Amino acid sequence: MMKRITFCLNFVLMLVVLASCKQGGKSLITPISSGRPYEVLVVADDACWLGGDSALFKVLDTDVPGLPQAERSFRISRILPDHFDRVMRIFRNIIYVDIQDIYTQGKFKYTRDAYASPQMIMTIQAPDAKTFSEFVTRNGQVIIDFFTRAEMNRQINLLRDKHSPLVSAKVGSLFDCDIWMPTEMNSYKEGKNFLWASNNMNDMNFVMYSYPFHDKDTFTKEYFIHKRDSVMKINIPGSEEGMYMETADSTLVDVRNIAVKGDYAFEARGLWEMHNDAMGGPFVSHVRVDRANARVIVVEGFVYKPEKLKRDLMRKLDAALYTLKLPTEKEVDEIPVDNSIDEEKIKTESEQK
Repeated sequence: MMKRITFCLNFVLMLVVLASCKQGGKSLITPISSGRPYEVLVVADDACWLGGDSALFKVLDTDVPGLPQAERSFRISRILPDHFDRVMRIFRNIIYVDIQDIYTQGKFKYTRDAYASPQMIMTIQAPDAKTFSEFVTRNGQVIIDFFTRAEMNRQINLLRDKHSPLVSAKVGSLFDCDIWMPTEMNSYKEGKNFLWASNNMNDMNFVMYSYPFHDKDTFTKEYFIHKRDSVMKINIPGSEEGMYMETADSTLVDVRNIAVKGDYAFEARGLWEMHNDAMGGPFVSHVRVDRANARVIVVEGFVYKPEKLKRDLMRKLDAALYTLKLPTEKEVDEIPVDNSIDEEKIKTESEQK
């Protein structure tokens, strides 16, 4: 009997110690979050979710840019606040709608790993339904980017622990750089200042190339497409003479300036096609400056999966591009998520664009 009491006391003591232990700010017994990647649970009442113009649903239901067919940005689930219990609180991505007259304006707040790990909870505060709807509509892209970055950071953490040693070795020997590509990337082709790697199915592909840096005109849509097409024509031919990869309709290529590890980068999204062939698909590229070697480094992911959904493969490649490590850089840690997201900051950023 005494042994049984001693065992129970020791077990309880062990639980108390584990609960009090922290690793990276989290309890060692924090449960693993539920839900699939890019799935969002919305906690909102019927008046908010179903009434008016359903602003939040319309934001979350938008399509992923740069894909040849429509694919939604997120899988969406919704529950009433009264049903937000212990089971539902461990969902990986949560939006909590908080409409009360104690607030004076619309505002975002977020909490990381509150009930599970990995987890991101965004709370949207507003004094009334009308203000909520206007605030969400005005800042829809902020909501999309917030959860997209959270999922991309999770993918980067997975790549940190497990990535293709072949691609890392080739990128190191050819460019004196490193990048974490999925382990499935086990086939490759080399060219002059060029590398092409793919998986066995050839549906997920990675390309890297470099050229001398001359001036700021390098970072224009026209220059990027011209350079991309010239490089791909040489290095990615088709199965027959006269076939080669090229950028599809240039008017559909979307470009923007982004930051990678606090440094400038140029992002391009669009569609590629095989000249004189029916092959094609989406691509995303990052154009970076290696100042130490006065050169431009381009890393690109492209997908070939005819008549199949491509969103998840593109997002996996998209996250991997952020792991590029130039010769003088440290490894990527996280794509920043701003802890002080508020309406005034969003307004200021919008005015600067």
